[in-house]
Amino acid sequence: MQTKLSVNINKIATLRNSRGGSRPNVLQAAIDCQRFGADGITVHPRPDERHIRYSDVREINGIITTEFNIEGNPREDKFVQLVLEVKPAQVTLVPDDPGQLTSNHGWDTIREQRYLRDMSEVFSKAGIRVSIFTDPVTSIIEAAADTGTNRIELYTESYAQHYHTNREAAIANYVTAAQTATRCGLGINAGHDLDLDNLGYFARMVHGLEEVSIGHALIADALYYGLENTIQMYQRALRNH
Repeated sequence: MQTKLSVNINKIATLRNSRGGSRPNVLQAAIDCQRFGADGITVHPRPDERHIRYSDVREINGIITTEFNIEGNPREDKFVQLVLEVKPAQVTLVPDDPGQLTSNHGWDTIREQRYLRDMSEVFSKAGIRVSIFTDPVTSIIEAAADTGTNRIELYTESYAQHYHTNREAAIANYVTAAQTATRCGLGINAGHDLDLDNLGYFARMVHGLEEVSIGHALIADALYYGLENTIQMYQRALRNH
């Protein structure tokens, strides 16, 4: 199975918003990422629209043909309404607070199981694949399986932080998490701080990995290597691990 690369274009929107206007053009960036070989486009709209705007999401959905993944916290009614309107291929449920700089933990699927089951049902009934953002903890993943979600997205910051000091120890919990997810019938996605250094090893060791969502590192690399070349570099890291 070839792991798919979904490019998160939030940082392109952040750059645009810092100056105002429409440069860089977020819609064109989504089109170009698709043209340059991305398997999907990911966005994570937040209530303050500090990067991706809700209008961006609607425009992107109307023009791209590759897989569209919308991340966000379903406790925001506006987010739920947007997802049900747009009907992307996948919605990734992330438990971030409104003012949070970036996602920094997964769901407590044990404590929040009833809520996540209700939300999974809402999106599933609309024909949208559901993924739940989780830490690599066996009990959390087992409880996720009882919510009705289709996939989990493994939160990979811990792996990235410890990769250069002891990559075998850094990956261990993720290997176990993937085995648990597979046993429970869940698909496996991953994301957060994956980059050209650590991506190949992660993809090689985590069996059943269906999709990675990468934004910050990929867009930062594109400043030096160019967007088309960078996307191809990440694709090679996934293919040649």
